Amino acid sequence: MCLIFIGHRSHKDMPLIVAANRDEFFARETRQAHCWDDGVIAGRDGRAGGTWLGIGPNSRFAAITNRRGSAPKDGIRSRGELTANFLRGSATPADYAASIAENGQDYAGFNLLIGDADSLYYLNNEVLAAPRELAPGYYGLSNGVLDEPWPKVSKGKQRFQILASESQELTTDTLIALMDDREKAEDHELPSTGLTLALERRLSSAFIRNEKDPNDEILGLHDYGTLCSTALIRDQKGNVRFHERNYDALGRPTQSHFFHLGPG
Repeated sequence: MCLIFIGHRSHKDMPLIVAANRDEFFARETRQAHCWDDGVIAGRDGRAGGTWLGIGPNSRFAAITNRRGSAPKDGIRSRGELTANFLRGSATPADYAASIAENGQDYAGFNLLIGDADSLYYLNNEVLAAPRELAPGYYGLSNGVLDEPWPKVSKGKQRFQILASESQELTTDTLIALMDDREKAEDHELPSTGLTLALERRLSSAFIRNEKDPNDEILGLHDYGTLCSTALIRDQKGNVRFHERNYDALGRPTQSHFFHLGPG
């Protein structure tokens, strides 16, 4: 389960603004954000080698979330390769999205965001018939569809938009702080996605705490929570600031990784 907010060409000085959380089991092998040999900057899944969010050469950006309630599939390919291959490649977002749409059923349910300096595309392999080019604006994405009004999506998107539009000196620190919202939604606000009420409640905050609960094994959430928060800002000149903050199983910050890239 993950959460992503994006400002796409809606700020006069910063055409791309991103704030995101990655939620995962703490036992899953993960490399924190680093520069790959091919110029990609991203964290890396230690099991399958892909990534959940990253930037690449020539202002390339990609992020992915899984789909809650997707039917399990056997022998499927890793969803993390969808982001990694785009970041390392040279295809336009439109062409890449079209090619993925043709074989999207090779993967478990996903939401994919890919873009460059000019465009941003959204692709969902279970709901959309074709990739969608996004108009300038602010967007929120978790594990439903784009802008699905789950409490943490609606609440976070509103705060994200206010922060991005009002701040004269928007920083990656302020975006990271935005993602550290640990307040759960009220029960009457929770979506109905096929999970138990206890599980919907547990996953309703932007930052998911690894709470110890006697029902952990039943819920399937033993040692699970937010592993890292990421903030990304690209300005009109192509300068990029990338900041990842990592957390331990108790929700405490452990490390931060900063990258600054020039145009190109």
